[in-house]
Amino acid sequence: MRGPLARFSHPTEVPVEEKTRPENDKEIGVVDNQPRTSEADSDPDTIDAQAQAGVQKIEATTKVWSRSNLIMAYVFIWIIYFVDSMQQGMGSLLTPYVTSAFYLHSLTATTNVMSGIIAGISKLTLAKILDIWGRPQGFMVVVILMTLGLVMMAACNGVETYAAAQVFYWVGYNGVSYSLSVFIADTSSLKNRGLMLAFISSPYIITVWITSPMAQSVLGGIGWRWGFGIFSIITPIMCLPLFFLFTYNYQKARKAGLIVSTPSGRTFWESVKYYFWQFDVICLILVSGGFALFLLPFNIYSYQYYGWRDPLTICLIIFGGLLLIAAVIWEKYFSPVKFMPWELLKDRTVLGACILSAVLFVEYYIWTAYFTSFLQVVLNLNVTQTGYISNIYSLGSCFFSFIVGLAIRYTGRFKWVALYFGVPVTILSIGLLIHFRQPGTYLGWIIMCEILYAFAGGACVIAEQIAVMAAAGHQHVAVVLAMEGMFSSVGGAIGSTVSAAIWTGLFPAALAKYLPAESQGDLTNIYSQLTEQLAYPVGSPTRDAIVQAYGDSLRWMFVAATAITVLGIFSVAAWRDIKVKDFKQVKGRVI
Repeated sequence: MRGPLARFSHPTEVPVEEKTRPENDKEIGVVDNQPRTSEADSDPDTIDAQAQAGVQKIEATTKVWSRSNLIMAYVFIWIIYFVDSMQQGMGSLLTPYVTSAFYLHSLTATTNVMSGIIAGISKLTLAKILDIWGRPQGFMVVVILMTLGLVMMAACNGVETYAAAQVFYWVGYNGVSYSLSVFIADTSSLKNRGLMLAFISSPYIITVWITSPMAQSVLGGIGWRWGFGIFSIITPIMCLPLFFLFTYNYQKARKAGLIVSTPSGRTFWESVKYYFWQFDVICLILVSGGFALFLLPFNIYSYQYYGWRDPLTICLIIFGGLLLIAAVIWEKYFSPVKFMPWELLKDRTVLGACILSAVLFVEYYIWTAYFTSFLQVVLNLNVTQTGYISNIYSLGSCFFSFIVGLAIRYTGRFKWVALYFGVPVTILSIGLLIHFRQPGTYLGWIIMCEILYAFAGGACVIAEQIAVMAAAGHQHVAVVLAMEGMFSSVGGAIGSTVSAAIWTGLFPAALAKYLPAESQGDLTNIYSQLTEQLAYPVGSPTRDAIVQAYGDSLRWMFVAATAITVLGIFSVAAWRDIKVKDFKQVKGRVI
């Protein structure tokens, strides 16, 4: 973000109706199960003067663009999601081979921890960029970061570099997805928003059939490096048309007199200082570093000489905890601009939706981190077949989200979707996998559980996103979506941590227990490389021992995932049953 900071030493452009935002915004939350709105929200012809500049700019833009431009924007968004989902699906299948190339297959889940934490927390910073600078500017920042991450993955020479590349990639990938979700919120009515969110996720219905053969072809041909390298070229090319469409309509609004240039009155260094406090960089560093240091030992303790008693393990946990405590103290007593909008979390619908998001990502990353390896080693599936099974969630959830969107549009309610179907069926499907994950199980049972899980996931995701957006006015949509995204990403990092802790604690011990005497000397190679595990023929004593070790290790992953998901019932029960059918939240030409 150093680049964009420089331009704020020059005059900035803000809508003509902008004026100082109230210090204590009382328009947060809902009253009588209806979203609370400002006077401007109720007037379709007035730009909200209390909103920040980025919100006013998008409201001005939606007033001047044509229906064809709106349709074109959604087409561009669909294409971006198609390309990104294709790359992400292929990348998840390549990751075990990347870590195995450096003899560290056991760190497959660990590579997600730091990237998940920073990607989640950075959404609040991105929300401020979208609200203060504008939607196009924030979108371009995350596109650049995602492209940089892909370049680094293609060129990495170790797991450490790959993990660093994952940080840039996931900050960018999640940022692109998040900024496009904000755009959907800016350009759709609440009653239709579930359908629009389902629409932009629909590319996954197609890419699930593409990513697996693509990963298989890459591994057997050009190699995983070029698999990432090709998309480092394609991704920015596919994202630029939407940016230019945004910019074109922004200029139309400016020429129409809805946006004018207003000098900021700051020098370059004054701008740097101003945005340093606006983005609360100190809290961002403390929270990111604190979570990373606290969670990392759970992933790497088995590599330390004394395990949990190793000085490095103990120091990381202690210093991580101290940094998190320091972040809380900083926010409460010293921060001039709060990083976390605590006043929004006082709304039980927003908080409940954020908790559900975290719970779903914790359980997902617990049981899926080594699931693709399980399918290949235990069930003897190839990469293409593994991809088809692991992509059932993407296919089923995206398909079912259309049904959920129609149900919300028809009933005008969303709480019942998650409370009576989404969360209970999620618990059921993961619970069934505790039994069906064992060696020798019939593949059809696993597919059945995956389908149930996918339908429930589609219901939960749409409902939770509608919940956070319905509980706030338009000026707060970017922030509440960022909070929901932060909870989910940190939840994913926690899930990966739990998964890695279970794996590193149980799998090598199980291998030592079951491996025949002639293979005991190869234990380290078997533990650290997926390709080594697959090298032993099916039915051989060594392969049978590896399969049994997988069964012992994954059992506790599914048990942990099932237990944590129960919290989702309580978080959804706290939601208000907000009626969204007839409420107008956004302005201009929308869907």
